[in-house]
Amino acid sequence: MTRREIIEMIEDEDIKFIRLQFTDLLGSLKNIATTVSQIERVLDGLCKFSCSTVDGFKGCGYDELFLMPDLDTFVIFPWRPQHGKVARFICDLKKPDGTPFESDPRYILKSVLKEASDEGYIFEAAAKNEFFLFEEDDEGRPTNHSSDRGGYFDVGPLDGGENARRDMVIYLQDMDIQTDSSYHSNEESQHVLELSYSDVLRLADNIQTMRFTVRTVAKRHGMHASFMPKPDHSLKGSGTHIKMIANKDGKNVFSDEEGMHGISKTCYSFTSGILSHIDSMSIITNPIVNSYKRLVPGYLAPVNIGWSLATESPLIRLTAIGQSGAKVVLRNPDGAANPYLLLALIIASGLEGIKNNYEIDKNMDEMNEDEISALKALPRHLFEAIEAFNKDEFIKKYLGKNVSDYIIKSKNEEWSEYYKHVSNWELEKYLPYI
Repeated sequence: MTRREIIEMIEDEDIKFIRLQFTDLLGSLKNIATTVSQIERVLDGLCKFSCSTVDGFKGCGYDELFLMPDLDTFVIFPWRPQHGKVARFICDLKKPDGTPFESDPRYILKSVLKEASDEGYIFEAAAKNEFFLFEEDDEGRPTNHSSDRGGYFDVGPLDGGENARRDMVIYLQDMDIQTDSSYHSNEESQHVLELSYSDVLRLADNIQTMRFTVRTVAKRHGMHASFMPKPDHSLKGSGTHIKMIANKDGKNVFSDEEGMHGISKTCYSFTSGILSHIDSMSIITNPIVNSYKRLVPGYLAPVNIGWSLATESPLIRLTAIGQSGAKVVLRNPDGAANPYLLLALIIASGLEGIKNNYEIDKNMDEMNEDEISALKALPRHLFEAIEAFNKDEFIKKYLGKNVSDYIIKSKNEEWSEYYKHVSNWELEKYLPYI
């Protein structure tokens, strides 16, 4: 959209408020709001905020940062009033001199995409997003309980979230965010929204908007939507599976009819690049203590570092099936991940594999159980992820020193707080006997 088109739409649609959204380093969506009387200042990038109060931005060398709206992200919130509507922009963060703020997650992703473009690659990606819809207590606080008794692809009344899920899809479509499908997942009260393929930056924006929309709609239906990876130890957890293809000269270069399984050498090298850094990327793909409660055997989540065409729960699945051609599906990320940093590191590590002609290791489908068990494991807990991240200068280079230092500091604090906590499991296990 152009500046003029936006101003005309604001007048035609009776828009009264504008939200300027951005994402902090831990992946939380933030915003400031203003009235349409300030639209010229908004479009000129003159709106600012105190960055010292935002995770990861304190001590960045600036008291304030400026919000530069991406005009292509302008949408009207469809659940807001028909009179006095609310619209939003997703913004890039700028320093007072007008240059990009290097620790902005969106800027980090754009920088990696620029590097890929310079090599001739245009990436497209899609996301399968799992989440739970839980009941709230009498005071409106979230629980991890639900009367929903649905399973895979069930319909109402077993599917207790179908009405809310329908509204989510409709609202996303109203904001020009397409979903390939939505359905009840395998666990009670667990649901799936599959976002369609788009360019990678748009997918990151769409994931943030989808999470915001899902939570908003759930609240309107008297429920709490949670992307928490493992809200109950007895349930299979929720992930955010990323599907990716690479185009060059208008062709999906991950496909090769003459290649093994219809997959190109480029795709295998890209996959090998991800596998070579995935343990140190885990602090981004699986950034919280609870993430590692999901990555355990027996719950369909990946545990070992390997790839497959057909194994039930691989870390990476490669497939040439479907209209889009060959694609890479990374299955360990979860809903706590910052989508901008997540996608940036997937592409950066994959590009390294392509540039250096990395060879792919043996397919898990061709391994016996002992060979699979002998594969290197993903980090088992957040502290192992921190240690792996600390050793990988390649990954830290793409994030930058300020971002890397903040992630290490904040995650060490989270781990320290967690391991000092005495859980109910420990009390039940040990208190009666020791």
